[in-house]
Amino acid sequence: MINFINFSKEQPLRVLKQHYENALLNKQILPEAMVISSYDKNKGEVDSRFVNLKIIDNSNFIFFSNYGSPKAKQFDSHQQVSTLLFWQTINIQIRMKAKIKKTSSEYNQKYFLDRSNEKNALAISSTQSKIIDSFDMVQENFKKSLKNDDLKECPKYWGGYSFSPYEIEFWEGNEFRLNKRSLYRKDNTTWNHFILEP
Repeated sequence: MINFINFSKEQPLRVLKQHYENALLNKQILPEAMVISSYDKNKGEVDSRFVNLKIIDNSNFIFFSNYGSPKAKQFDSHQQVSTLLFWQTINIQIRMKAKIKKTSSEYNQKYFLDRSNEKNALAISSTQSKIIDSFDMVQENFKKSLKNDDLKECPKYWGGYSFSPYEIEFWEGNEFRLNKRSLYRKDNTTWNHFILEP
């Protein structure tokens, strides 16, 4: 689930929320699953993965991750990202472009306090994407963290990422591929609206 707070009245954000509510009514599984694509400037490679979009605060989209992960290094090397939500129950795809940045340590600590001990134990014990000998190591480190660590103290290597889109496209799939595409592009503080060919 996505938590909407300080809801923005900007038109594309209102459209997104309407589609989200419609997707929930149609029993969309994992509506918070979002693909985020990043560019590694040092390697000249593009990479994509799913993350859980947790919060939309005004026009800021927020998810959380390990700051030592490959994607974190990619965000450091090149701040521009592309994201994608797809809600198949209503056949809606939402594409966004934005610049990404870290949330503050105070914000991360506050969010960490509200999470379950199990989620926090994994955040503390995992060196995300590091090659290991076996999955048994993951389970062992998790159990140790659950037993021994302060599970309400957010580690410095874990926290949020925030982005505010400057471009949002809504793609609505229709029969015969008569797909409706609606693009919003931000110019300073003004959202310009365009209709695109399928």
